[in-house]
Amino acid sequence: MIDIVYAAEVVAARAEARPIVALESTIITHGMPWPQNAQTARAVEADVRAGGAVPATMAVIGGRLHVGLEAAELDALAQARDVAKLSRADFAACLAQGGTGATTVAATMIAARLAGIAVFATGGIGGVHRGAESSFDMSADLHELAQTPVSVVAAGAKAILDLPKTLEVLETLGVPVIAVGEDEFPAFWSRGSGLRAPLRMESAAEIARAHVMRGDMGLPGGQLVANPVPRAAEIPRAEIEPIIARALAEAEAQGVAGKAVTPFLLGRIFELTEGRSLETNIALVRNNARLAAEIAVEIAALRG
Repeated sequence: MIDIVYAAEVVAARAEARPIVALESTIITHGMPWPQNAQTARAVEADVRAGGAVPATMAVIGGRLHVGLEAAELDALAQARDVAKLSRADFAACLAQGGTGATTVAATMIAARLAGIAVFATGGIGGVHRGAESSFDMSADLHELAQTPVSVVAAGAKAILDLPKTLEVLETLGVPVIAVGEDEFPAFWSRGSGLRAPLRMESAAEIARAHVMRGDMGLPGGQLVANPVPRAAEIPRAEIEPIIARALAEAEAQGVAGKAVTPFLLGRIFELTEGRSLETNIALVRNNARLAAEIAVEIAALRG
């Protein structure tokens, strides 16, 4: 039996059938230092509320799945050490062993499904890593999108990944990739990737209708809603790509591999951009939270 703890705000929203937006917790535990991590998490939750929905930050604490965090719980998680980074493979084990863990994209989608939440806002999804033809390194996020019925609002996939291969895998898995107001697939810190998005939609209402239609058709999986970073906050692709290439070369030279690759790259890119990459990351996740709230409101209206 899964022990699920709902925050008071989420309990009230469920009782009143109000829209809810799921949020991940790895941005708190693995993305930023204290107290900036807690401040950013609270800002993202406030953005969801401002959009007319209720935020539900997901985490496992002491073997219990928390759907929404109370203020003291969020602060404790933001300062905790050695918190597990949970994905599909280790989520159930963490719950069964009474552990504490932060949810990645895949794990947050699973938690959202368990809680009956249709929309999830994050920064960027994982995908196919560069060099995957020899390493076979591919994020569980892609398969999760193919089987779990949650619309994920992200600024595309993380730009450190192989974006063409990521789009190819999403197409193969039958995942709708919807660029918001653009023809091009966004590249996390940059508004464009040079790759054409498979689908384009202009509004939260359109995206919500597509989400509900998939459910009505009995199609498995969710949608990737690719929401470009605001223009004022972006780092243009021509500027960020040489920095990514340098960070990748350094990772290879130092033998960084497996789960250590992404945090190493993001850390080096933060250093090489003198903190600008983190500022852009915060801007884009808040932008995604605002859109996710709009979509959740529209889905709630369609479902009556």
